[in-house]
Order: sequence, then structure tokens, then C-alpha cells
Amino acid sequence: MSYTALYRKFRPAVFEDVKGQDHIVSTLKNQIKTGRIGHAYLFCGTRGTGKTTIAKIFAKSVNCENPVEGSPCGECPSCKAIADGASMNVIEIDAASNNGVDNIREIIEEVAYSPVDGKYKVYIIDEVHMLSAGAFNALLKTLEEPPKYVIFILATTEVQKIPITVLSRCQRYDFKRISIETIADRLKELTTIEKADVEDKALKYIAKTADGSMRDALSLLDQCLAFHYGEALTYEMALNVLGSVDVTVFSQMLRLIIEDNIIGCIELLEKIVMQGRELTNFVTDFTWYLRNLMLLKSFDSADESAQDALEMSKEHFERLKEEAQMVDINTIFRYISVFSELSNKMKYSSQKRILLEMTLIKVCRPQMEIDTESILERVRVLEKKLESGDFVVSAQPAAAQAPVAQAPKKNVKPAAEAALPEDIDKIATGWKSLCQMVDGLMKPAMLKAERYMGPDGKLIINAATALDEKLLSQEDHQVALDEIFTQFTGKKVPFIVKGPADTAIFDSGDLVELQSRLGMSVEIE
Repeated sequence: MSYTALYRKFRPAVFEDVKGQDHIVSTLKNQIKTGRIGHAYLFCGTRGTGKTTIAKIFAKSVNCENPVEGSPCGECPSCKAIADGASMNVIEIDAASNNGVDNIREIIEEVAYSPVDGKYKVYIIDEVHMLSAGAFNALLKTLEEPPKYVIFILATTEVQKIPITVLSRCQRYDFKRISIETIADRLKELTTIEKADVEDKALKYIAKTADGSMRDALSLLDQCLAFHYGEALTYEMALNVLGSVDVTVFSQMLRLIIEDNIIGCIELLEKIVMQGRELTNFVTDFTWYLRNLMLLKSFDSADESAQDALEMSKEHFERLKEEAQMVDINTIFRYISVFSELSNKMKYSSQKRILLEMTLIKVCRPQMEIDTESILERVRVLEKKLESGDFVVSAQPAAAQAPVAQAPKKNVKPAAEAALPEDIDKIATGWKSLCQMVDGLMKPAMLKAERYMGPDGKLIINAATALDEKLLSQEDHQVALDEIFTQFTGKKVPFIVKGPADTAIFDSGDLVELQSRLGMSVEIE
């Protein structure tokens, strides 16, 4: 006898066997029990969440001779015929390969004939978003007013491609991704039936990898059991089969990144590649690891429920707590942003390893970028060096070395000179060019701001709104502006940020200063 895949062998036959879609199951069962059955349904949601399965159970229920609380009995001739695929009352259509107007016309012609036996003819159109525009138009009239013995069930993974005219004629049901706990419990139940010895940690990881799809979870479990046939399936075995990486590797990689150890990162990546791990999965899982670190950093350290909320072992939780003390929340945000962007790029790249290596170098060398997050990271690195006293002493040629009695000088960059009025003018006239050096929300706030020199020689930045003032007045943004002004003029520029309420009318001292600089009289309106 040929082997049947687990997802086919354990496909639910009654509503009670469906997991993770209780809101849909309850509604459909109540409709069947009360006789309030609709004529058109739209099942939408991600793959493997039970759309086609529930459609078939619903088709059996409406034709069942002895329904039990809205579920099919499974024993009557109608239920058995539908289960065997031999019923003339249930017609399944794959819209991916039958998407033309002629295919829909055939359905319209068949709808005119009532069922030979049973109460309803049920048309299940899978991947309905693949229908052509003409096919959708041909279906509209029949979909709106079908004969009383016809039910349409449309299933799709891309509901945004369904015309609004079709959506308005259907009862819409959104299938949710199934939770990790629900999938893991179902896998545990099925492995007990199959008498397969599987470690709970392995089941939990398979459930997580399935990304909310029960069908994917069963397929992955089938794959792991086949690879290690006759053996107890452990967590490490599941990692090997699925090409994934143990969580300790993520911890090692994070610590190397925090230390700015590029060589260590590249060497660890080489080990991951040589073990045959899938790099796309590595980036996705590492981003999830950073997400856990972000949440832990945001939790109250005294909150004992944090471990349960993050769903991790005590050993893993303690390691994560230690790493949370090594890095600030802004740096974690930057890491997540960079690796999330990388994850999208890798889906369409043939050079995944090179992209990952570039990203590892980028996160270890924030000075290569000029966005706000990178500037903050550069400040963090400088503060770390200041605390440790780790400065590089420049090597001097032998002829130019100082006498032995003279203490060696450290290569410390001299402080920038104070800005002169002409430097303030340079900033004011080149404001748009200067704003190109700013990233994030600061840029539009800077472009809208007014700027002029105050009587004390400071650059005044008048924000356009109170929100802009609050943004530009943040400590990290003040540091970034100071660095940008120094880079733009080569001098130390004193400045202050004011808001709309602070926009002062020129006093007499300001007016004299302005008239002398412009060489002309100025009137204040």
C-alpha cells in the first residue's frame, strides 16, 4: 500500500477536528443548524490555514442526511461519496488552470441543472484571484442570484486581487495564521497516533518554522521523520533537516557585532555556510532573536512573566538578559531595521552570502553611513572608547621623534575653532545643502525651519511647529546637528533651537546688528 502524506492522512473530516479557526467554524455550524445558509462565501487567508478543508466539510454538512450539531455524520451515502471525491454535488475547480471566460460559462450552464440527489450543489473555486477580468464579469450575475440549490465557495490567498463587485456578493471569512502552541499541540497529538518518538522542543521548532500554516507543519514533520526514520527525532536533528541554526549561534553573532568584530562575524558565517544552513532562514531567525532582545529591553527587569511572554528556556532567557545589558535600545532598533531590509533583498538575490557579509560589515562599521541611527551608533562607539581610554597613538618617523625626555603625545584631534559670523552666513545660505546631510524625521523639520544669527553670535533655528522643536531639541539630535555643523563649516558652531512661540520680534540691539550687516535700513512690520 502506498504511503499517504501526513497532511492528507490527517485532514479534518468534521468541524471539531479543525484547529485555530474557531471563529469561522462556530459561525458556519450555527448557519447549518438554523438553516441560514448563504449562497456565496469567500474564504481568504494565508496558505495551509484550512480554507479548502473547511469548504469540503461545509459541503458535506449541507448535504448530510444526519448532521450532528452542524457537522457531517460521515456515515451517510452523501458524506461517503463526497469524502471519496465521487459526488456529483461537490465540484472543485482550480482557477489557476481554469481561469478563462469559457470555463466560467461551463459553470453557468451546469448551474441550471438541480442536483440528482442531496440538497445542494457546491462549487469550490480555489485560487479564485487567478480568474481573468472577463471571467469575473461572467460570474457576477450567477454569483449574485444563483438557484436556491447552489452554493459558491471562493478560496484565495490574495484577497486584494478580488474585484469589489465580487467581494460585495459574498460572505467574507478571514482565516488567521494558526498559533505556534496550537500547531505544536496538534503535532504532538498526531505523533502519538503514529507512535513516533519526537522531542517536544523539536515539535515547537517545527511549529515555529511553519509560520502559521498547519499544512506546512505537517509536511516539515513528515520530512524530518523520513530523514531520521526509526530514530527518536530530537531538536538538533530537526535543525539539521530544515537547514536551520541553533539559537546559541545567534547569541555568538550578536556579541561579535556588539564588539565590532568583523573577522569573527565572517568566520562564524563561514561555519554556518559549511554546515549547509539556509542563509535566508538564518537572517529571518536572527531578526526574530533581535526582536526578543528588544522586547526584553523594554520589559521591567523585575517582571517574572517576561520569560513566559518571550516563550524561551531559562538558559536562553538568562543569556538574553546578559546581552540586554551590553547594548542600548536605539542600537537594537538599528540592527532590526538593517536585517529586516536585508531579509527582503535576499528573497530575490542570487548572491545571498555576499549581501549578508556586506550587512555584517555595515552594522560593525556605523561610520560608513550618515543616517541618524548610524550617527548614534558612532557616538556610542566613541563613548565606549572614552571610557576605556582606548586611543591609537600615531607612529612618528625616527627622525621626527621627540627627545627621550619629552612625553609621547597621543593622536588627539584638536578642538575645532569657534565659528565666526561669516560661518553662520555660510550655514544660512547653504541651508538646503546642509539639510541633505540629515536623515530621518530631522530632515523635513530642518527644511521648514527659519535660521538667523542672534545678538550673541549663536545660530538660531526657529522650528516651524512645536513638534519639530521637540524633535530637534532631543539630546541625540542635538549631538547629530553639532557634528553636521562642524563638518559643514570646519568650526564649532554654537546654536539653539526655538519653537513658534519663541519667535521673538527683533529688539533694538538685533535691529542695529541686522542694519549694519545688510548696509541698509530695516523696518519692522
